[in-house]
Amino acid sequence: MTTPTPTVLVVDDDQANLDSVARIFQREGLETLTAHNGTEALERLRRPEVSVMVTDLMMPGIDGQELLKASRTIRPDVEVVLMTAYGTVETAVAAMKDGAYDFITKPLKRHALVKAVQKALEKHDLAAENRVLKAKLAEMSGPGGRAMVGQSPAFRAMMDTLRQAAPSTATVLLLGESGTGKELAARALHEQSSRAKGAFVAINCGALPESILEAELFGVERGAFTGAVSRREGRFERAHGGTLFLDEVGEMPLSAQVKLLRVLQEGELERLGGTQTVKVDVRIVAATNKDLVREVAEGRFREDLYYRLHVVEVRVPALASRREDIPLLADAFLRRFAAKNAKALRGFSPDALSAMENYAWPGNVRELEHAVERAVVLARGDILEVNDLPETVRKGPLGSAGQLVIPIGTPMEEVERRVIHETLRHTKGDKTLAARLLGIAARTIYRKLEREASETPGSDGAPPASSSSSGE
Repeated sequence: MTTPTPTVLVVDDDQANLDSVARIFQREGLETLTAHNGTEALERLRRPEVSVMVTDLMMPGIDGQELLKASRTIRPDVEVVLMTAYGTVETAVAAMKDGAYDFITKPLKRHALVKAVQKALEKHDLAAENRVLKAKLAEMSGPGGRAMVGQSPAFRAMMDTLRQAAPSTATVLLLGESGTGKELAARALHEQSSRAKGAFVAINCGALPESILEAELFGVERGAFTGAVSRREGRFERAHGGTLFLDEVGEMPLSAQVKLLRVLQEGELERLGGTQTVKVDVRIVAATNKDLVREVAEGRFREDLYYRLHVVEVRVPALASRREDIPLLADAFLRRFAAKNAKALRGFSPDALSAMENYAWPGNVRELEHAVERAVVLARGDILEVNDLPETVRKGPLGSAGQLVIPIGTPMEEVERRVIHETLRHTKGDKTLAARLLGIAARTIYRKLEREASETPGSDGAPPASSSSSGE
């Protein structure tokens, strides 16, 4: 893959100093971007070619310290070097604690500045190589080359929860949009559990008619219905001693929910058409892209079953929430499909990578996988170009890192709520930093959150009682 020239973002409200520092790096053969204040810098930080940011510490508005914290949220892979005429040990320690790579005092010395940035670039490149190597190792360890790949904060948080839940016997509910990789998350949970030597059995509850679904889950006795010429074990029996993955569990009809609840409560089942009780020892992992709390309130999902499944909740992040992982995922898919199609491919062009990193990916990881497969099949050279990608990716709605995709027609109040919550998620709850990024006062966020809490019935998050809550 062609490696783009490293780009240094220089930020200073003093025009003379801004021009002088930019010229220093240009003479060293580095590409430069400039910004006169923190707000401009936040926009330029989103450009994928930026590897290092050199910023003044004392600036009006968003100062260097706040810009450093914001960069850890927007582009945690970018190394930051601070420059200031007010160098103190306390300031340096605070900056390094917040993630600064180095700290240079004014008047600037060319040699010290160039050396600090070169070292920062080396660290940036080493970290990037390390992420790629980790992704390759993870992929090689997965069954059939299909493993969870990523290094973003959202991905790591999910994997940490899976690792914590894996040794237990608790039922796990995976929540997330379609195409985010919930089955791979379920497999990862199984492989890290004490049941790893047992079977991992999956079934899509939304893909089968009700009668077939029950037969698949619980098994069939001979003569149970026309065509049942022999006894057949269901998925529960096949998963005995292992893990049963119930994908799209929110689509399960109510009659099947009743029988599933009994298996979860009693650890036993009866095959269709049979009277004999069969004991099963199965760990359940369920997944859905539906809001089960709403499904319970509207009578489409049993409340008692919801609580049985909702012991440990794991949210599988959308691709828009883990954009840092797009290059890693794309590279993993490229190598898999290149080997499958016997093509010698070296990687993606910078334009192709940029298009993938900026696309909204409403279909999440599954859509990215299909896009890369298409590009591999159609590629004419050893580098995948932007024209090899689907037209929707090349010309579709583009967005910057940390994009939040909101459907047309969403009420403005809901748009505002989602933007505030997503920004707070990225700033790890730091309301002052979130307010800076959104360009509003911190008190506005506090006021809106307080109003939202007061308007939300049942702060414990429990679903409302429903007529379907009686156990069987």
